[in-house]
Amino acid sequence: MRLRSNRLYVKLSDILREAPRRVHQALAHILVAKLLRRKVDEECERIYRAYAADPAVLRAAELARRQRGRKRILGPQGRYRNLEHAFQRLNRLYFGGALRMPILTWSPYRSRTVLGHLDHTHRTLVISRLLDDPRIPEFFFEYVLFHEMLHLVYPPRTINGKRYYHTAEFREAERRFKDYEKAKALAERIANGRRHRR
Repeated sequence: MRLRSNRLYVKLSDILREAPRRVHQALAHILVAKLLRRKVDEECERIYRAYAADPAVLRAAELARRQRGRKRILGPQGRYRNLEHAFQRLNRLYFGGALRMPILTWSPYRSRTVLGHLDHTHRTLVISRLLDDPRIPEFFFEYVLFHEMLHLVYPPRTINGKRYYHTAEFREAERRFKDYEKAKALAERIANGRRHRR
């Protein structure tokens, strides 16, 4: 979406092009409200979310991502750490060896804000290259990997058109990590750019 010469240009995904007129109208209201930094009309949001949460639309979106999207795979071996070895160890320790290993890769960049993510569509678990560093404590690297492994067990849930990645069950399972409190505190310091103490 962009505004040029008092004209608003919007590019829609092919999935949205086939949506009913009322969904297009609701989306137009939502986009204009966001552009003007105004409160989004609840009814418009409800209409759009209901459409986006429809199982047929979700399937079409996932299929499009699978066909069009590509993941940059750098592999599990980092300069200092190996994701496969760590995955196998954590899988035995916390999951009884029950998890099937996804594609594991380091991210191309040293992101501080996204330390890891699981791409369900491509079944790829990505860990920030920032953690492939001997100055980062091993417990913290393992915590981030453990957190992403939990997403294999607790996939996102859609409730009233909204996707929830960290449900109450997920959070409860996350607390099983041995150094949970220490790891959460360090995550906050890293996100804020402060140096950590070993």
